[in-house]
Amino acid sequence: MTTLTNLETEFQNIFQTKTTPHPFFAPGRINLIGEHTDYNGGHVFPASISFGTYALAQLRNDSKLRFYSMNFSEKGIIECDLTDLTYNEEHDWANYPKGMIYYLKQSGFSIDQGMDILFYGNIPNGAGLSSSASIELVTGVLVEELFHLQIDRIQLAKLGQQVENKYIGVNSGIMDQFAIGMGKTNHAILLDCDTLEYHYAPMDLGDHVIMIINTNKQRTLAGSKYNERRSQCEKALKDLQTELKIKSLGELTKDEFERHHHLVQDEINQKRAKHAVYENARTLEAYEKLQQGDLTSFGKLMSDSHESLRKDYEVTGLELDTIVKAARDQEGVLGARMTGAGFGGCAIAIIKKDQVESFKENVNKAYQEVVGYEATFYTATIGDGAKKLEEGVIK
Repeated sequence: MTTLTNLETEFQNIFQTKTTPHPFFAPGRINLIGEHTDYNGGHVFPASISFGTYALAQLRNDSKLRFYSMNFSEKGIIECDLTDLTYNEEHDWANYPKGMIYYLKQSGFSIDQGMDILFYGNIPNGAGLSSSASIELVTGVLVEELFHLQIDRIQLAKLGQQVENKYIGVNSGIMDQFAIGMGKTNHAILLDCDTLEYHYAPMDLGDHVIMIINTNKQRTLAGSKYNERRSQCEKALKDLQTELKIKSLGELTKDEFERHHHLVQDEINQKRAKHAVYENARTLEAYEKLQQGDLTSFGKLMSDSHESLRKDYEVTGLELDTIVKAARDQEGVLGARMTGAGFGGCAIAIIKKDQVESFKENVNKAYQEVVGYEATFYTATIGDGAKKLEEGVIK
């Protein structure tokens, strides 16, 4: 079991120091419902989870930055200087914290000393639970603390998104950084990605848990298909705008869409738009259900979401469909769906605590029979957003 004491010892060994570093943590995230709605002007419903990125940091007396990750120990210490924070391919994973420090400096925050920073992440690799945003935000909070800055948390999330978009070159939305920066124990966040208006909803699981199921299929198609879906939705919106004064699909109710969907010329684009509209409506309804403490209805909306992603948006694939069907067939399951971009990655399910072991066994057996290899299971709790840590055990 890894503890902060173990990480402190590792820090002291790696950086050859006797000082005790400051410990920080930023979670990963899951999206409970509201998939492929963010770029369609709709709502998402993420929550920060108990897996994430730990960072131990100490100020230096010069302008050197030294980064070390226990997850990529073979790469050793990656070093640069505060005077040159430009993207460097050779710096590999360290470009994420470097980019964050770069944009904090660009925003006028005074960062005038170097740092030694050790990272340790326990987010499963390639699972789509947002390890890069977790690294960005943990870097943001450690810089804020070490340099006695006051950084608005939403601004910090926006800077993290800038790192992805401009520094790394990935065209992603704000959801990951927002959920990781603004997370709250036992709450999910209903977020309008356009306006950044947000509301917390109590996630009272009672005698249930959230199970994350990694298909262990890398999301090879996600990038190209993501761009294709985005453009199909844009074409559908253009067709609808011939008669409707709307800026995004997220503005439409289900009834409005049904009255006007004939305007969308292409049948496939019509299906894509239907998902965007109906999924946004489901997300708003899910928020209401959680406010009422109705976990059963929330679970049903999750399952409906997966069906829409399978039939109308067509981003699931054999692995995710097999996992979700097997999950739904088990006792004590309220709902299950894919989470993330699709074509691999993870599914989530809400299940009864006392069914966890039989659930894992049965789902894994059904999955192996169809796909030929095993899935991996993680029980997640919903925790706080990025923060400085006190002492304790790392889960």
